[in-house]
Amino acid sequence: MRDLLMIPGPVEFEQEVLQALGSPSLGHTDPAFISLFGRALKRLREVSLAPGAQPFVISGSGTLAMELAVANLVEPGDAALVVNTGYFSDRMAKILERHGARVTHVRAAPGDAPSVDEVKGHLERGGFKVMTVTHVDTSTGVLAPVEGLSRLAREFGALSVVDGVCATAGEAFHQDAWGADVYLTASQKAVGVPPGLALLTVGPRAMEVWRQRRTPVASVYCDFAEWLPIMEAYEAGKPAYFATPPVNLVHALDVSLGLILAEGLEARFARHQRMARAFRAAWAALGLRMLPVSEAVTANTLSAVYYPEGVDASLVGRVKAEGVVVAGGLHPDLKARYFRVGHMNRVGPADLLATVGAVERALLASGHRFQPGAGLSAAESSLTSR
Repeated sequence: MRDLLMIPGPVEFEQEVLQALGSPSLGHTDPAFISLFGRALKRLREVSLAPGAQPFVISGSGTLAMELAVANLVEPGDAALVVNTGYFSDRMAKILERHGARVTHVRAAPGDAPSVDEVKGHLERGGFKVMTVTHVDTSTGVLAPVEGLSRLAREFGALSVVDGVCATAGEAFHQDAWGADVYLTASQKAVGVPPGLALLTVGPRAMEVWRQRRTPVASVYCDFAEWLPIMEAYEAGKPAYFATPPVNLVHALDVSLGLILAEGLEARFARHQRMARAFRAAWAALGLRMLPVSEAVTANTLSAVYYPEGVDASLVGRVKAEGVVVAGGLHPDLKARYFRVGHMNRVGPADLLATVGAVERALLASGHRFQPGAGLSAAESSLTSR
């Protein structure tokens, strides 16, 4: 019997998605594949709530999605503002610098996010071509105020690039309504597909900036000029080729996006919020403190939880011995002090209670003292309350 996978990606996947992944492969110019790829592109646009955006589905990781955005929008010497909430904001800055950008950080202490007013103070100085923000930082579980930040970037003439890797299809996001220029993500978290796809929805302003570039994109594989004709052809029901797409992953993506849309985005956002609140109730009942400093900056897709006094990182192994896989810390300044639990995609009450029960038993085995069953009781109470 396999362990329940409750890390912040990869996650547990729907059976229909796994069946698509394991189905006989189609040729990338097969009419059946062209049809499902075209449908997946349209569905990605719907999931991002971005009817005016250009979708891209490309073989690679979330880091590739980050690099695709930067490589096409940034030219050497451009100024970029990074709203920094942790490990993956630092990664975005590294990518920006590698492509020649002059990077300014707006930082918050670990567990917090810069305020909209703090970011405004930087944007008011002018000159920024791009502002980047991590919707949910997987290292800290911090949720950034992306709606206000996206609107702010638009107000001051900067392109907003939102990293949704640990948020898309789990946290509320309305790309067109909020004025976000690029929303990027990966397949293996709340999108509900095994790892291997970099996904972007790129708005009209960003596409126009790309078209007006003065210098070539430094990477052939990352260049929208290579990929745009392919995406346009598949959506139009025509074959095209630049690099062989991962046909089974695209098939799985089409199925998963269909399931997401059938559930309904607002209902899905609400379900993730409901599960997250129940997890938070459990952690509090067990005497555990979360890494995010307030409810306002706490994500609904994962929990980042400090070890209690007297308990160390061996807790992760003890939880696994109880049949549930959780993750250790990732933020370099704090990684030995906390653990992370992913609760996204198909996670429901049974997974929640199994996870809380495993953590309870592991805590007891580690010497932490609390009323046995307190976490489970708090989680159940949260689930049944309005």
